[in-house]
Amino acid sequence: MTTSTEPTAGNESAQPRLSLDTSAARNLATTTKTPPQMQGITSRWLLRVLPWVQVSGGTFRVNRRLTHTVGNGRVEFTSTGAEVSVIPAELGELPSLAGFDDAGTLTALADACVQRDFAPGDVLLAAGAPADRVVLIAHGKLALRGAGAYDTETQLGVLGDGDFHGDGVLTAVDAGLWEHSLVALTSGTVLTLGRQEFAEIAARSSALSGHLAAFRAADPGERNADGEAAIALASGHEGEPVLPGTFVDYETSPREYELSVAQTVLRVHSRVADLYNEPMNQVEEQLRLTVEALRERQEHELVNNREFGLLRNADLRQRLHTRSGPPTPDDLDELLATVWKDPSVILAHPKAIAAFGRECSARGLYPGSAEIEGHAVPAWRGVPVLPCDKIPVSRAGTSSILALRTGEKAQGVVGLHRTGIPDEYQPSLSVRFMGISEQAVISYLVSAYYSVAVLVPDALGILEDVEIGH
Repeated sequence: MTTSTEPTAGNESAQPRLSLDTSAARNLATTTKTPPQMQGITSRWLLRVLPWVQVSGGTFRVNRRLTHTVGNGRVEFTSTGAEVSVIPAELGELPSLAGFDDAGTLTALADACVQRDFAPGDVLLAAGAPADRVVLIAHGKLALRGAGAYDTETQLGVLGDGDFHGDGVLTAVDAGLWEHSLVALTSGTVLTLGRQEFAEIAARSSALSGHLAAFRAADPGERNADGEAAIALASGHEGEPVLPGTFVDYETSPREYELSVAQTVLRVHSRVADLYNEPMNQVEEQLRLTVEALRERQEHELVNNREFGLLRNADLRQRLHTRSGPPTPDDLDELLATVWKDPSVILAHPKAIAAFGRECSARGLYPGSAEIEGHAVPAWRGVPVLPCDKIPVSRAGTSSILALRTGEKAQGVVGLHRTGIPDEYQPSLSVRFMGISEQAVISYLVSAYYSVAVLVPDALGILEDVEIGH
């Protein structure tokens, strides 16, 4: 009887090894390592495309010409079930009521508003009908339409939640007829305040009558398209006519931007810094990732901060709504028209860019490309379209798209920072040694200073409520 010496599948592990195992060999080997990786690092295009202005005194003042258009804010509402009412104080957003704060009269005006629910296709105001009311939009989208060339109808704009239309009829001597029609694109609710009801309340309220008289007296009369008092000029004249005299007035209380700060304290144990510093410097790697996180927060603040963020500081006349829901080529054309004086860049969430791409594909259109810092990026009408994941996406699946004109000479959007600060590690970012604690922990204060300013209102436009779902 013979015994087989051939190894079988069941007893391979029992055979003696003929060479050193890899798990043991690793004890003598030097592993090849990567620096610490961080998934939260993004391209941060906004920080890269913004021109940065040195703010030596910590505060940046934006001086502008005096503009006489007042109000033009957005009106807010409350609802109880299906009943919608306007917040009385929010009527102060109407230009004719800006600065008026008599609570009793505002409540009477709010009570005089009439609710109307509408369905898609309903005509709320018809061109050629008497202009006898102001329309406050509580919810929904409405298209402003008028007569175009060759007896065709053209769409002049889209109004949405918080907008209003026809406020001038309340104070005009002769309101005349509606020049445009207001047609519902979606279902929704509006409140209307009649011209006659407004006049009756004004007749009973001496405070409102005095306010309206002061409002009419303060009207500068001739204005340019941006609401600035017109500068009297003469051109094309012959002979020796008397030339008009004029001056350029400024805002008496210009806006000032103070530099904001993002800070953190980086802590590293001295034993780690002393003993585990090869082949990579532990403090430098900790600092590198901390700075990356601060820069990400900086871009987030430049977009979303309530005080100076771009989404919060766009002029209300520069906010648009999509015609249907998703961002179409027509919508982006309209957005670029709001910053038509040499637009520099379009910023959108990556999902919004994908939604725009789908709309282009559905129409058989192919956006071009542009080169920025050696990168080929999508472009529309020659304007680069850059991703920015700091632009929020709502739970309802909507986002915003921003169009910017950048640069101080172009009267555009500029970033604000301060270089040359003590212990500067990067421009406007400092790393300051704070000492070593009794637990042998080394501390560093890491600070980044920044802000952003919109020099003139038409430097920034926003396409709001962009649907990004499939």
